[in-house]
Amino acid sequence: MVAIALIIALGGFLMGFDTSVISGVIGFVEKEFSLSSLELGWSVSSLTLSATLAMFFAGPLSDRYGRLAVLKVAAIFFAVSAFVSALAPTFLLLVLARMLGGLGVGASLIVAPMLIAELAPASERGKLVSFNQFNIVIGISVAFFSNFLILKLAQADFQWVQSMRLDSLTWRWMLGIELLPAVLYFVFLVRVPESPRWLILQNRESEALSTLEKIVGPSEAAAEIKDLKGSIHSEQHEPVVPWSTLKDHSLRLVLIIGLSIGVLQQITGINAVFYYAPMIFAQSGVGEDAAFMQAVLVGLINVVFTVAAMHLIDRLGRKQLLVIGLSGIVFFMGLLSFGFASATYILSSSAFTGMGDDLKVLQAAGVVGVVFDSDIAFQSALMDSLGMELYEQYKNILLESAVNLQPMLILTGILGFVASFAISLGPVMWVLFSELFPNRIRGKAISFVGLVNSAIAFLVTLIFPWELQNLGSATTFLVYCLFAGVGLIIVVKILPETKGKSLEQIEADLVGLQNA
Repeated sequence: MVAIALIIALGGFLMGFDTSVISGVIGFVEKEFSLSSLELGWSVSSLTLSATLAMFFAGPLSDRYGRLAVLKVAAIFFAVSAFVSALAPTFLLLVLARMLGGLGVGASLIVAPMLIAELAPASERGKLVSFNQFNIVIGISVAFFSNFLILKLAQADFQWVQSMRLDSLTWRWMLGIELLPAVLYFVFLVRVPESPRWLILQNRESEALSTLEKIVGPSEAAAEIKDLKGSIHSEQHEPVVPWSTLKDHSLRLVLIIGLSIGVLQQITGINAVFYYAPMIFAQSGVGEDAAFMQAVLVGLINVVFTVAAMHLIDRLGRKQLLVIGLSGIVFFMGLLSFGFASATYILSSSAFTGMGDDLKVLQAAGVVGVVFDSDIAFQSALMDSLGMELYEQYKNILLESAVNLQPMLILTGILGFVASFAISLGPVMWVLFSELFPNRIRGKAISFVGLVNSAIAFLVTLIFPWELQNLGSATTFLVYCLFAGVGLIIVVKILPETKGKSLEQIEADLVGLQNA
């Protein structure tokens, strides 16, 4: 069963890879397609938008056509998305290809853990389902490393590098490499059995029995079939709970808590860091290679602290992990804000010999040699001197060359923030969602707060480049710091500890309190 769960959880790996590989691509596509800050944000956030839509349809489609069928289609979407993205001649086609991958992301996020849970023995269910979440963070880490490796190979003086055009098509290889694990996922899914629960719903009891016999043995398979049939019969006779039930006064507190955690997980800026990590590091002046290498560190820290959270969540408790993590997010986002606020920017003419006549424009405007105390003032002077077209062409190299700050301070802030998130909001949110809501409305409640969570993720990734350009790095990270501070207060004040409590006890504490 472990091998089967690992195969299914490759959907989580592809999800993590697909969402994070764009971090190494954005600098290249921004230049190639001459993107504005909002277009750049759209190239990143479009995947999140289509993933959100897929999450709505994945469940019902898996009920109609089977869990395996949906996952196989998701694997095809991942593969086609990687292939078309790598070849996309226009920005529009790139976005459409990324959105197709987003459909795979949304489907795998819903169906992969569902299939594992329905196949796994009860005694191993928690561990096996956690493979999917773990594979997501592994996929994120591998995407950062893959981008760095391709970048380094593109700079190598090997004949095969030139023949494969790694040097001239670097970002296309970064996106296209996902085709390999996507194809392997589709092939490996052939070895995975269908959900016994779904088979029984389709009146295919003999197939369900055969599957369970291979997993739990013949002696237990018949008993599980009986339990499954009884559970399905009971569910089919339960009245349908309407969406309007979420408005009930008795559910107000749990919805406030759920929405607060769902919004907080994204509004503190995690996807901005994951998706734009090389851009953020590059703005600290460390250079392109170091920026990509530091992004690899982000992925590794995410993996290590996610594993730590899996070990601590039932020992320390959900609330304590959130308090620790949010305190860290406040501190490290404040550190990032301070680091960028204390930076200065000065252009030296010797650094821009490749600009030719364009450098003369800067010199004539009095920009070269002038000290600016903020990135906003510096970028504003560049725009006034160069005009928007030349500014968009040269802004990144000018910003990286002119900045004077403490790069280790920025690295510490980013890594500390990722560690704080990975040990708290990352895994704890989904655990809380499964515990807070009463059983009768759990599915609808999780769908609702999940939609809000995805909407915030979309907005954060969409406007982040615009924030950097119009608010500046210091203000942008300060906003995330303040959101985390508000969230910390909310968690301390209203979130109950659910560790060690039964679902019935949690419902009595929260819903019963509202009825009192």
